[in-house]
Amino acid sequence: MRYLYVFCFSLALLTCKSVEKNSIIFADNPVVAHRGAWKSNSLPENSIAALKQAIALDCTGSEFDVRMTLDDVLIVTHDPHYNDLKIEETTYEELSKHKLSNGEILPTLKQYILAGINNNSSTGLVCEIKPSPIEGRNALMAEKVVNLVRELKAEPYILTYISFSYDILKRIKELDPNAKTQYLDGSKTPEQLKADGITGLDYELSVFKRHPEWIKNSKALNLVLNAWTVNKPEDLDWFLANEFDLITTNEPELLFERIDKSVVNQGYKLVWSDEFNYKGKPDSTKWAFDYGFISNREEQYFTDSLKNARVENGHLILEAHKEKIANKDFNNAELKNKSWIKYVTEIDTAKYTSARINTNGLASWKYGRIEVKAKLPKGIGFWPAIWMLGENRKEVGWPECGEIDIMEHVGFNPDSIFGTIHTKAYNHLTNSEKGKKVFIQDPYETFHVFALEWTPEKMDFILDDVVYNRIENEHKTTAEWPFDQKFYLIMNVSVGGMLGGREGIDDSVFPQQMVVDYVRVFQKNE
Repeated sequence: MRYLYVFCFSLALLTCKSVEKNSIIFADNPVVAHRGAWKSNSLPENSIAALKQAIALDCTGSEFDVRMTLDDVLIVTHDPHYNDLKIEETTYEELSKHKLSNGEILPTLKQYILAGINNNSSTGLVCEIKPSPIEGRNALMAEKVVNLVRELKAEPYILTYISFSYDILKRIKELDPNAKTQYLDGSKTPEQLKADGITGLDYELSVFKRHPEWIKNSKALNLVLNAWTVNKPEDLDWFLANEFDLITTNEPELLFERIDKSVVNQGYKLVWSDEFNYKGKPDSTKWAFDYGFISNREEQYFTDSLKNARVENGHLILEAHKEKIANKDFNNAELKNKSWIKYVTEIDTAKYTSARINTNGLASWKYGRIEVKAKLPKGIGFWPAIWMLGENRKEVGWPECGEIDIMEHVGFNPDSIFGTIHTKAYNHLTNSEKGKKVFIQDPYETFHVFALEWTPEKMDFILDDVVYNRIENEHKTTAEWPFDQKFYLIMNVSVGGMLGGREGIDDSVFPQQMVVDYVRVFQKNE
């Protein structure tokens, strides 16, 4: 796992006639505590106590902010004002009269660095230099910071310098060509950073989700990848899955928990995903639409209308409406000869619309872990599903191609979901399908993670990291296990049908949505 480049520095200190070697090996994890590890213990941000807590947690880094007072004293604080005093217009003597909430004196950078190199063998200092609007002051701050670090012989402890000012970073590189630097602004491509000698990018998390190609490009250019400020479990998981070197967070304890649970630690790599960080129709390079009536005597008519399928506010919406729409297959002579779909020729006008999207022809996978985070539509008659079909369906038909139902839910059974397989030997037409249901709490208002972990030997059906159904390969024939081939993914909201409509359809609850936060596919090297 490409968590972190590991630095090992040593510095000889000559005192009297003896030589003492100071060294630090940064911890082998991506955790950078944002302004120290302050939150869980209600410590002041940027306090020495928060720094010490980050060291105690064994974080790879502890980030802090540097500003300069009227009398050119470097201090550690975030905002341009401190206790209603403008820092650049106030002396340190005046500022220091106002203590932090835990009783600490407002730390100077010198005090902070000395605290950070004392009894610390693994946590690097991530020094953010805050830009000044006063001409000439940025260069002065850069020089004073680098000179102070040299004076204290603290170079080995500086994990990286970061700033929103490109000029500050370039000046640091001039002063210390060995210094590690990361840009914060998010406006420059990895190629631009590399050309200017900047060693990494530390961008706000949404920048990477808008530009996922920058992740691959940065790795190719050997740039350090860092993101700020990542606090939600699903976001932490995404950056772990993308193997970021550093992740800056207000929740270092939570990030350590997510590292322990990360599938990356099990040898998986993220190979495909949609985080839905765009607006409009689902990405056509990843998703295709199904149209009309499809199967199972379902009563919805699938469309590609934005009313039925759209991306907004970071989520995919698959939405069912009660509305009439003409059926293009009414009296279709060709379909009348196919018993399994003959019913669609008998309906001149559909009463409901919805959406079904799939990755057929765009992406398919043989084995892996598929995760979908979603909340479900509510009401009797709804039948949302997240499922997969064998890529050879057109050649061999169903159920010979195999079907994997990662998640099915029916509105008349509101506290359960199902995980099921269908094959030639085991399918619902003969009541022999292999599946199991599990209790789910609050599926309509709360997002849950529905997952499948699929190997040559077994399939695990997982709800919120808990395996509730395991189906093992019996090693017989493809009639029992047609799952050693590629499958594509499907997501839909159906209305009625052989399963969903068993207890009717409640027309009073329309419209209803399945809201999808993300889809992620992981695989191991075969």
